[in-house]
Amino acid sequence: MQNIDIRNELCKYAQKIVAQGLVVGPGGNISARAGDKMYLSPSGFALEEIKAEEWVEVDIPSGEITDSGYRPSSEVLMHLYGYRSNPDISAMVHTHPSHCIAFTLIAEELPIMFPDQAALVGRTAFIPYVIPTTDLLADAVAAKVNEASSILLGNHGLVTTGRNLREAFYRTQVVEESAKIYLAAKAAGTPSVLTDEEVDAIAALESEDYRIQLLQKMK
Repeated sequence: MQNIDIRNELCKYAQKIVAQGLVVGPGGNISARAGDKMYLSPSGFALEEIKAEEWVEVDIPSGEITDSGYRPSSEVLMHLYGYRSNPDISAMVHTHPSHCIAFTLIAEELPIMFPDQAALVGRTAFIPYVIPTTDLLADAVAAKVNEASSILLGNHGLVTTGRNLREAFYRTQVVEESAKIYLAAKAAGTPSVLTDEEVDAIAALESEDYRIQLLQKMK
């Protein structure tokens, strides 16, 4: 079995995703890249049930399944096209967070409201509803992965990317919390959001050190 460390890491974050209610039942799919291979959740499995040996190895350049056993997630094209489009991505997390979905029912642009959101996520992209599991959705996501690390899918969910699974997972957490905060503030009045200048000022801080400190706190 190839890349056991990545397979174990996938199991770890799959369980975190379920424990935090970011998917229900067999929903959602996650993957990680190692060189020209990606390791993706198998079709029909609840994320928390997947064992290390059950993650499906797919060759990124060819799209061929390169180990035996299970069928890849029905969203295999979305992951495959995302990695092909942006070689700096090493992990993709697709979840169905309830506040994110609720947000996409009423709005498209999630404003930046607090410093951690600015530092860890930045501006989110938005894709209007596209039928899941299709090449249309895969193409739409691939067109956005160089624009933003977090992509809201209308009436569907969220895709986050990162240099590793931890970064992609933390972005999922922060975007879901951001959507929750926005909806609560909107219900009470008019949300006060950070200006472009304030967002840029956060980026101008020793941003990498700031982001690393945040990631350390979230371990």
